[in-house]
Amino acid sequence: MLAAQRARAISAGASLTIDRDNDKNPVVALREIADKTVELDQLRQSVVNGLQRHVEVDEPEEDNMAALMTGSAWAGVPQGEDETPEGISVVDGDEADEADEPDAAADGNEA
Repeated sequence: MLAAQRARAISAGASLTIDRDNDKNPVVALREIADKTVELDQLRQSVVNGLQRHVEVDEPEEDNMAALMTGSAWAGVPQGEDETPEGISVVDGDEADEADEPDAAADGNEA
């Protein structure tokens, strides 16, 4: 598996640590491993990363975790109607429902 990973890296453009001698990438990778000219730990980590199905997600910082749990503002991030960043509109739930309904007069149908 390490040789296959190294052969893929060579195909992707990684620099060779030995002379090619007209060999194909898998043979070059095996020769590099045999001559110990590549770091096996890096190859192992590369194989593990390639086989992982679970991608680690950064979790919120500890000081913001309590704010998330209580529903209050994050540390350093303002919250509230007066402190809404410019360019972002806050729509009340009733206004959002009215905005979604088509205007009967605009359709030419009067109620």
